[in-house]
Amino acid sequence: MRSVMSTRVTAGIKAKGSCGSRNVFFGVAPHKGLCVTATGTVMHGKLEGGKRVVKGMRRFEEIPHTGRNGWLNLLKFWRENRFQQLHKHMERTFNTLGPIYREKLGTLSSVNIMLPSDVSELFKSEGLHPRRMTLQPWATHREIRNHSKGIFLKNGEEWRADRLQLNKEVMMSAAVKRFLPLLDEVAKDFCQMLQTRMEKEGRGEKGKCVLTIDPSPDLFRFALEASCHVLYGERIGLFSSSPSLESQKFIWAVERMLTTTPPLLYLPPRLLLRMGAPLWTQHATAWDHIFSHAEARIQRGYQRLSTSLDRASPAGTAGSQYTGVLGQLMEKGQLSLDLIKANITELMAGGVDTTAVPLQFALFELGRNPEVQESVRQQVRVSWAQAGGDPHKALQGAPLLKGTIKEVLRLYPVGITVQRYPVRDIVLQNYHIPAGTLVQACIYPMGRSEKVFEDPLRFDPSRWSREEGQRVEAAGFRSLAFGFGARQCVGRRIAESEMQLFLMHILLSFHLSVPSSEDLNTTVTLILQPETPPRITFSKL
Repeated sequence: MRSVMSTRVTAGIKAKGSCGSRNVFFGVAPHKGLCVTATGTVMHGKLEGGKRVVKGMRRFEEIPHTGRNGWLNLLKFWRENRFQQLHKHMERTFNTLGPIYREKLGTLSSVNIMLPSDVSELFKSEGLHPRRMTLQPWATHREIRNHSKGIFLKNGEEWRADRLQLNKEVMMSAAVKRFLPLLDEVAKDFCQMLQTRMEKEGRGEKGKCVLTIDPSPDLFRFALEASCHVLYGERIGLFSSSPSLESQKFIWAVERMLTTTPPLLYLPPRLLLRMGAPLWTQHATAWDHIFSHAEARIQRGYQRLSTSLDRASPAGTAGSQYTGVLGQLMEKGQLSLDLIKANITELMAGGVDTTAVPLQFALFELGRNPEVQESVRQQVRVSWAQAGGDPHKALQGAPLLKGTIKEVLRLYPVGITVQRYPVRDIVLQNYHIPAGTLVQACIYPMGRSEKVFEDPLRFDPSRWSREEGQRVEAAGFRSLAFGFGARQCVGRRIAESEMQLFLMHILLSFHLSVPSSEDLNTTVTLILQPETPPRITFSKL
């Protein structure tokens, strides 16, 4: 899923330890086997092959920590409302304890890191089947409702087999070229809808109208319209004057699901289920509505595909018209219908908030940085003119647009951590980390650290263009909003393309400004978002 669920969600939360990590989490001294460092393999402190000796490696228990009693830590989090400010808590803790620390909340334990060099070491040890934290409330819902699990909730060879099939339809360059025109169409229609609204509600003379609004409701509708067009191959008409109640309920259900997930991570979901806890009931009801929405869309897609095949040529092909990710998966027949439903549902659930919210931040930062806005606009104008209406060429010719998205996600990552369980012992900051330990790369503190970025609070999309020609150690691990490697966000290409095309057409049509340039206060549900959505002023160019 997208960043968030990547992905399009990786979440800013702590994960449950695996069986292989029990000796670590319950205080038993780690074994003295092999440890891998950046320079080679350590055996009892010596490198194989007669190379230099690594001295002074420290024990796992010596890693700075926030408190040994997980239940007292959890109680403190509840009392001080730290869950909503988890990103700030991490930032403060790194400033106090240094670039690595341990934390235990209830039954969940993790080692947290923030330097790219350490993140590089972590990903070198992720193995053939990378594991990230399992969101147990989501998994429990699938189990009690007898739903198949998508790749977000799978591990091992089963995950890999399904992921390879999905990659062909959502990650490969050929797939991106197929769905780019659909996203381009939705972005253009959004701008036309905004222009119509400006003429009706805007201030000023005709042709010079300005409109100041909270764009977040419209951005959520844009994200849902774009996701449905790509995944199901159909438009659902959310830009009309009266959007369907069904779609509004879907957006509400996704928001409720995201809000109720974090508290459920620290308590056994099945116990809450037996108790009839309201929190679990709200969470399960939200997921039920998400699945019901997806089921209806998938059934319509199946009927369209069946009709299309019936009318096809004797060869049995449905023609060259792109039928969306759902249609492509059904035509290929490599995944069962249950697995297609599970993965499409996850992509839908992870594809609304995780693009709509970053676009709020993007409009705000462009609005309060007019020089940056103008430089991006000039590049976009040239690229769009030279592309002749081809969205793929237009994006290729506007690297500042890509840099804008990377810069937004550096300062406001959707998920504030990326997690892995290393498959072998490693050494981070000269501390021994046993295999199977949950390690979290904390990307919100990383993105705002002077140790990692020059002038980190400055919004500067061009910094990413400058970096591309440089060979900086671990430079590739400074931008992790979509994760990394084989387990990166499966909806990444959809999300990146959707956000870039949206901003491209907005900048071609409107000038952006903000009534207030004060920094935005942010909060964490399962994703990072503004406490109060920023108001944006749109002016016709």
